[in-house]
Amino acid sequence: MERHFFEELNLLRSRLLTMGSITETMVNSAIKALIENDATVLNTLKEDEGKVNRFEVDIDEHCLKLIALHQPAASDLRFLLGIIKINSELERIGDHAENISKNVRKVLEYGKVKPFVDLPKMVEIASAMFRESLNAFVNLDVDKAKSILYRDDVVDELRYKIVTELKQLMTNEPALVNPAVNLILIANNFEKIADHATNIAEVVIFVAQGKDIRHHFGDPL
Repeated sequence: MERHFFEELNLLRSRLLTMGSITETMVNSAIKALIENDATVLNTLKEDEGKVNRFEVDIDEHCLKLIALHQPAASDLRFLLGIIKINSELERIGDHAENISKNVRKVLEYGKVKPFVDLPKMVEIASAMFRESLNAFVNLDVDKAKSILYRDDVVDELRYKIVTELKQLMTNEPALVNPAVNLILIANNFEKIADHATNIAEVVIFVAQGKDIRHHFGDPL
């Protein structure tokens, strides 16, 4: 029975990472479409969102079944609770990738709005945070998780700068109001992806150390 339980935990980890890989592909496709001015890479994104949604339901059901049948305690229970939490975070990231793709399509209809400088920086940091948060979970790497937490403020600052510049652009060039708004929405969604990556990093620390640092980051880790 114990061997079967650990096999189930490994299966859950594998399924979560598959879900994470699909979600990461969605985010990367949205980025590529915007930077390369090519909407065709978004064609499979809706299908991928459906896969992510199905994974979310299946993984939650699997976790709840294991908790009910085995009544795990300590680290095993934390692991299952962590899976449930990360599962939800991945689904939300998939939603943000879908939102980004919709706004990218609208931006591309207008052609090049302005040189992209800060947005690629923000995208690169947020995407790396997401990717590294999953790696941190696989290895229960607390140090990597902490490094992700410290980068969230950088993303917030870049978003503020991007939004400020785009508001000024709308004032100076009213004809560009619509694509500028779409770019603001894109920046907002990437900021949210960084937030979800931060949440995953917090889960890693909880699973590895049994320490809940939500809502009071800044206290000694």
